Order: sequence, then structure tokens, then C-alpha cells
Amino acid sequence: MSGDQPQANDPADSPLTREEEQDIREHQSLNSVSLYAVTHREGLEELKRPFMSLWWSGVAAGIGISTSVLAEGILHTVFAGSDSQFALENLGYTVGFVLVIMGRLQLFTENTLTVILPLLTHRSWHMLGCLGRLWGIVFVANMAGTLLAAFMMYGLHAVPTEYIEGMNAISRHYAELAFSEAFSYGIISGFLIAAIVWMKPSVQDAAFFVIVMFTYLIAIGNFTHVIAGSTELFLLAMQGDITIGHAANIIFATLLGNITGGTCLFALLAHGQVAHEIEPD
Repeated sequence: MSGDQPQANDPADSPLTREEEQDIREHQSLNSVSLYAVTHREGLEELKRPFMSLWWSGVAAGIGISTSVLAEGILHTVFAGSDSQFALENLGYTVGFVLVIMGRLQLFTENTLTVILPLLTHRSWHMLGCLGRLWGIVFVANMAGTLLAAFMMYGLHAVPTEYIEGMNAISRHYAELAFSEAFSYGIISGFLIAAIVWMKPSVQDAAFFVIVMFTYLIAIGNFTHVIAGSTELFLLAMQGDITIGHAANIIFATLLGNITGGTCLFALLAHGQVAHEIEPD
């Protein structure tokens, strides 16, 4: 009798047409292994990119992310005195992240996840060296971009004085953080940015809203992001409000926090959930 049983995967047993089945496959959510594979592939591609490509993309990302601080400063000034000022001005923080992430520019905190996955899958000194090369290039390029943006906005008077004052008002809160605070708040930001990167393949057309939602949470929660925050610190340093040493101290603390959140937490958890499915026993 068993020979008379229909096969479960026999197309004749499906109540759906071939077109309907194709439509389901196209709209089916990616599982964790698929998300891992997509992010892993992107990481490998980034590790292979030449120096100048990474450098100029990183500089552009530094300049682009500085529009977050600019937008916050403008909204801070426009809505001064409003009961909703804090909530409204922090919407500006999302601007730079939308520009950089959807523009596929090299943002250091995105790479705390993407290029870590290839290292976790193929553990070797060579892969570690490739990771260090990319991190070093992108981070320095991001810093160069934010420094250039701060100089253009303040040094070249590209932004009206009243908006500079708004940017200063927002930036002073970050500059007043202790090392331990900048580090611990940076863990949350690093985790959330890694979450955006992880979710992008599955959200597709909704990526804009995911970026806005998570980066708005970073802003309104007063969490710290090393690249966007460096623009704030460079602006204050140029005006003599803080020393370069103090700015470097806060940047370093935030950098460690972002790496901890993006790599030590999110990347390791993302790898752990699929490790037994992608690696041989």
C-alpha cells in the first residue's frame, strides 16, 4: 500500500499554480541562515575592495553622517522653546544614516558586523589581517570625513551661525560624558547599527523606515555613535570649547563601545545561532 501513497513534494498534489508558488518564494521571509549568507557575502566583497575605493567611500561616509548633526542643529534652532523640541530635533539624527547606509558608503560601525562574519567562518591570521586593514582604512577615512565636514561648516562658514549654535548645544551633552558613559552608551548604538545591517536583506523596500526607526532610538536615547559623535567633538574643539585630547578620549571610549555592541554581542550571537547549520560536525 505504501507504493500508492502520494509524494509530499509532488507538484500534482499542490493546490497552487506554478506562478503562485513562485510568488510565495519571492515574498517568503529569509531565514537566519539566508540572512547570514547574504551578510557574509557582503563582508567578503568589502574585504576584497582596493584601498582607494575604501578610502574615498569612507571619507564620503564621514561627510554624509555629519548631516545628522547639521539636521539636529537646524531642528534644535527652529523648534526652540517648543515642548516637543527634544523629540523633533532628534529626527534630524536619522538623516545622515539614511544617506550613508542607503548610499552604500563605508561606515565603520556597519563593518563591525559584515566583515566579522567571514572571520568567524574562516578563522585564520590572513582573514584577521584583512579585517584589520579594512577597519583601519575605513575608520581613519570616516574621521577625515567628519573633520572635513566640521571645518566646512564652522571654519568656512558654510552653515549660518544660528545653526552652528544649535549644533553646539546638542554636542555639549556628548562632550560632557565620562569615559565609562561614552563606552557603555556606545554598546547599545553598536548593537542597533549591526541590527540594521542584519535586517536589510529581509526588509528590502522598508529599509528606509528601519534605518529611521533604529537611529531615532539611538538619538532619543542619548546613545553614542563614534562617527556621528566625532563631528560634534570636532566642532567643539575648533571653537576651543574642548581640547583635542578630550575629544580623542571620548572618541576612543565610544569606538570601544560600538565594537563591543556590534561585534562582541550582535556578530557573535548572529554566528552562534547558525553555526551548527553552516559548519560541518
